[in-house]
Amino acid sequence: MFYEKVLLPGGVLEIELRDDMTYLLRYGNLIEYSTGRRRVRGRTLPYDFRSVEQLRYDFEQDLAEAA
Repeated sequence: MFYEKVLLPGGVLEIELRDDMTYLLRYGNLIEYSTGRRRVRGRTLPYDFRSVEQLRYDFEQDLAEAA
């Protein structure tokens, strides 16, 4: 398992990746990706996990667009 919590000027970034491929990426109340779904600015949509790299890319894209 990997867990990291980072305090940033705009909010708190949390990343959790588990051995069973469940995950949680969260930036404050703005963006949250959790196993099988993503929430951006309060809107929840399904999320199809393909790889850790794609998960990171998608999360960073949503973060850049929301900021």
